[in-house]
Amino acid sequence: MTGKRIIAVGHAALDYVYRIAKFPSAPTKLRAIEHIASGGGMAANAAATIARLGGKVSLWSRIGSDDAGGIIVQQLRRVGVDTKHVRAFASTRSPTAAVIVDEHGERLIVSEDDHNLPLKEDWLPVLDVETASIIYSDLTWLEGTLLAFNAARTHGIPTVLDIDLGSGMLLSKVIGLTDYAIFSAPAFRQFVHGDSDDERLAHLIRTGVLHAGVTLGAKGYHWMNKEGVKKKQHPFPVETVDSTGAGDAFHGAFTWALAAGHDEIECARIASAAAALSCRKLGARAGLPTKAELHEFLRAQEHDQTRD
Repeated sequence: MTGKRIIAVGHAALDYVYRIAKFPSAPTKLRAIEHIASGGGMAANAAATIARLGGKVSLWSRIGSDDAGGIIVQQLRRVGVDTKHVRAFASTRSPTAAVIVDEHGERLIVSEDDHNLPLKEDWLPVLDVETASIIYSDLTWLEGTLLAFNAARTHGIPTVLDIDLGSGMLLSKVIGLTDYAIFSAPAFRQFVHGDSDDERLAHLIRTGVLHAGVTLGAKGYHWMNKEGVKKKQHPFPVETVDSTGAGDAFHGAFTWALAAGHDEIECARIASAAAALSCRKLGARAGLPTKAELHEFLRAQEHDQTRD
């Protein structure tokens, strides 16, 4: 790995993922086709994506001092994420989720976070921000995000914000420190003013962000920048096994590509490809591509388009 380190701030969890043939019409007992205990959490999945692509990345996060926390750290280290600042707190439980996935890759997620996890951020190594390439946050830990984003603004370090339904109500507290604001579609339509996606993007640009975007699943990625450039990145077709964490992979790959010096169009293309590839296997991490796999996939897509 070369280059400066990316810092990711936010959620780390353990997902218990079960694949079934189809969702039942009423409560019942089912036998899973396949099961996996997979690392989860938006920031942790984004960090894992960056590490799989060959980037240097540190995760700043909070977990419990329990068995699940041990597995969370082990899986992050295995993929190459620096977990020095993933702190395990005594007498608390690590975030977990039950993920049920059907034959089409659609999923039902039931998550649980321990509300006793401390919010205090004064143990974080804020001086590390000065030498980082980019700061990413999923906005699930406001105190940690504000510490990192304020330091990033002081030192001119770009920031990437991942906004989903669970954290969108905090947007106003951090949008003024954000350079790249990328939303899930439900959060985008719930927390951003406007009668259309174009109006919502324009509203975000007026707040001062450099780039505003929304991931639209099978409809791709729609974005706008401060120069008024507006683009749509079409999705890449893959055989979907599990779409869990695809948005996290998108954010991680976008951040990695941005740190590597790619322009916004290429960042969106790389992120869309990584998100698609992440859906190939069960769990949020098993399908994450390496840099070589990503580039081979993109070359194959270009070849197919040329042939067509």
